[in-house]
Amino acid sequence: MEHRTFLKGTTTGAAAAIAVTGVATSAETRVPVVGPQAMEKQQMPRIKTRDGTELYAKDWGDKGGRPVVLIHGYPLNADSFDRLAMKLVEAGYHVINYDRRGFGRSGQPWQGYDWDTYSDDLADVMQATGATQDVTVIGYSMGGGECARYMSRHGGKGIIKLGLYASVVPGMFKSDDNPAGHTAKDYEDIVAGIEKDAPAFYRHTFLLPFYGKGIKSLVGAAHAASDDVIEAAVNQALTGSMRAQTAMPHNFTFGDFTGDVPAITVPTLILHGTEDKPAPIDATARRAHKMIPHSMLIEYEGHPHGFYATNSDQMIADTLAFMKQ
Repeated sequence: MEHRTFLKGTTTGAAAAIAVTGVATSAETRVPVVGPQAMEKQQMPRIKTRDGTELYAKDWGDKGGRPVVLIHGYPLNADSFDRLAMKLVEAGYHVINYDRRGFGRSGQPWQGYDWDTYSDDLADVMQATGATQDVTVIGYSMGGGECARYMSRHGGKGIIKLGLYASVVPGMFKSDDNPAGHTAKDYEDIVAGIEKDAPAFYRHTFLLPFYGKGIKSLVGAAHAASDDVIEAAVNQALTGSMRAQTAMPHNFTFGDFTGDVPAITVPTLILHGTEDKPAPIDATARRAHKMIPHSMLIEYEGHPHGFYATNSDQMIADTLAFMKQ
């Protein structure tokens, strides 16, 4: 069962300058950094950001199609969005699906694990792939934070629609105004678990509620992911650097996007599972829906944080419907 609510408003635009970046090749071949036109011809999988970090990107589909940029959740990589990416390409869209810095096949620098840098990375990915106008950006989990910060820091340049899927926006830290949020101890437990034994922590602690394991409600238990999905997620998580794995929990626990949300002036699709434990729906999606006057909220009854795996068909259908609006 799904619960859908709608809010309507006017859409305004803003602009901000974004540094032009390009694509770097492997160390064996030295060539100049190139822009999006050259990238289209060379099909380079890596994008060089403004601070020199290289990001791995899957640039799929007809380059003449309307662009869609996908930003995966923590602690996974772009592979988690592959099925959605394929269906979008089959529907005629140009899809860019990239690994966040520090995770997957992207560079693993010491610095840059903050919302401003991540939003700059998004700007650089868009520029390098030619996704500079009529763009839809979909952020999953902490990817929603990047979307919100991009809208305020970069003026929403080029973006006509947003998707906030299982998103952390507008903030997850527990307070009098946000009693459903997380505490500092929750953050400390994540970091301690990763530092002590990351494989065991992901497999037996962090990713179980992420995918609906251990949820007591009958509806929630019926939507838990398979053990195979969890094993695949553990493998994805472990491709990230220890530095990135331990730096980001602070940001998504304490991140406050209430100042960024007013800059979201485009139609926004909010998808969220009612049994989401990492990003509780009352702390995130329901608050975001109230704050974004032109948003549509679809609640996936009984589904967990990782509904991209447990409710994939419906997520794809809702995304394609939103793209056609």
